[in-house]
Amino acid sequence: MNLHEYQAKMLLSEYGIRVPPGKPVHSEKEASRVADELGGDAWVVKAQVHAGGRGKAGGVKLVHGKQQLDECVKKMLGARLVTRQSGLKGKPVNCVLIQSVSAIQSELYLGLLVDRNARRISVMASRAGGMDIEEVAAKEPEKIFSFRVDPLLGLQQYQSRQLGFSLKLDDKQRKQLVSILAGLYRLFTEKDLSLIEINPLIITSSGDLECLDAKISVEDNALFRQTTLENWRDPTQEDEKENRAKMHDLNYVALEGNIACMVNGAGLAMATMDIIKLHGGEPANFLDVGGGATKERVAEAFKLIASDEQVRAILVNIFGGIVRCDLIAEGIIAAIHEVNVNIPVVVRLQGTKVSEGKQLLDESGLKIVSTDDLTDAANRVVAVAKGDN
Repeated sequence: MNLHEYQAKMLLSEYGIRVPPGKPVHSEKEASRVADELGGDAWVVKAQVHAGGRGKAGGVKLVHGKQQLDECVKKMLGARLVTRQSGLKGKPVNCVLIQSVSAIQSELYLGLLVDRNARRISVMASRAGGMDIEEVAAKEPEKIFSFRVDPLLGLQQYQSRQLGFSLKLDDKQRKQLVSILAGLYRLFTEKDLSLIEINPLIITSSGDLECLDAKISVEDNALFRQTTLENWRDPTQEDEKENRAKMHDLNYVALEGNIACMVNGAGLAMATMDIIKLHGGEPANFLDVGGGATKERVAEAFKLIASDEQVRAILVNIFGGIVRCDLIAEGIIAAIHEVNVNIPVVVRLQGTKVSEGKQLLDESGLKIVSTDDLTDAANRVVAVAKGDN
């Protein structure tokens, strides 16, 4: 689960980490009041969306005076911000952060994330912070410094000091970095985070370190013990279908293709998406109904993928181990009747009670193409999605 920037900065402040003064607002009137509280005659207006690349997309603006502030807030609120990470539809801007202007001398990058291969928290930093950090990582990886934290020993001060030397910080800044990293590590572990990204971490004109921007992601599987953070979830920033899927314990991720997939098992789902791509198609989603899928869950899953307006065909690929193929067939038939599906459906069933499942599909009177072979299923669904059949 992602947090908004203003929420991330609230957590940073709670852990003693310096951030610029600022407050979230939802209207022009609120923005004017916050500007008065912050003081000065210039402010930064930042669209609060769950997507990176806001600056290049016009989601971060420096304004001078109340008139510019009002115009900027009015333009941002209610709009959709399209960035390189938001998808073509963009993200709705329902809130903006009004922030004091910081005197920037230089910009750094600092991040903590879970290195799943090493089973460690990894710390990364670079002197080349700012909007082009992805390009730096791709073209000049030697400019990025990193180390891993032993989970038994925890973050050690010498590791933070060494990173400070690598970043060519002076004595005062190295001490501040040690303090910042100690706070970030405590925040990361105590709040069950999967990512903290400070980009940029700036050196101000007074030579101090300050977190100018912040991105935080919380591990979904730990939300049951992070109820405060779970209450910060903004469903408007998430795909509506993904939210519906969570309500029914379905693992669903929306994509941009036109062939919907319903599969049981994450590995089989990935393989199904791969074979669709191999035969010239584009998957519209990742959907794992799970090993213990019921008729009702299958029906909800089918209704979910059928509700996507860009979908031109559906491929159901089920291997019945724990789940029974006849229950899958019953769920598909029930869902088609309920939502009146009028797009081609290709079903490949194998495993427990496969004969009974196929018989149910064949006797349903519905236009369902049943096949035993996955390659044949992929060829058929790609063809009908392209309108070849």
